[in-house]
Amino acid sequence: MSPILAVKALLPLLSLLVFSTGSIHASGTDKALNSLTRDEALQLAFPGCRIEKVTHYLKKEQRKLAEELAKVKVERRVVHAYRAMRKDEVVGTAYFDVHKVRTHKQVVMFVVDKARSLRRIELLTFAEPVEYIPSGKWYRQFIGKKLNDQLSLKRGIRGVTGATLTARATTQAARRVLALHAVVEKPKPVTRL
Repeated sequence: MSPILAVKALLPLLSLLVFSTGSIHASGTDKALNSLTRDEALQLAFPGCRIEKVTHYLKKEQRKLAEELAKVKVERRVVHAYRAMRKDEVVGTAYFDVHKVRTHKQVVMFVVDKARSLRRIELLTFAEPVEYIPSGKWYRQFIGKKLNDQLSLKRGIRGVTGATLTARATTQAARRVLALHAVVEKPKPVTRL
């Protein structure tokens, strides 16, 4: 194989390194991506912080409200929030959203800051072929986004040619996480629209 063809074959994997501060590796060049563990991702997002796992059991009304806020389906009734504490103060909260892209799962960690905007996004697992993973530049456009009309494709989030289903699934997951955070987290959980 010529050196140029070898580099072209590695481009999808190299683009992953651009957006991740962690060690991402593929389990096969065209099969799936398995990256950081949950604990590794949390440590990268919150260095030097104490992590508290908080489990929220959603009432029917809370789930319905989260769906209305997110404008996407919220199927789970149990939400695990990972609060990062520094000197007894919450510095951010991480959520791991597991969903299907096409026929296989994707696991994404979203970090929400105190202003209820996305501070970090980390792709942990992608079981579809790696050529459907968008570039790091695409993932970075989520940083700073809040739950509003701009957090949608063709508005504040650009689509991806060749990875439309991934873009849609990731954007829906971001909306779902921010809506769930608004419903369950203090000091001011949302109780109605």
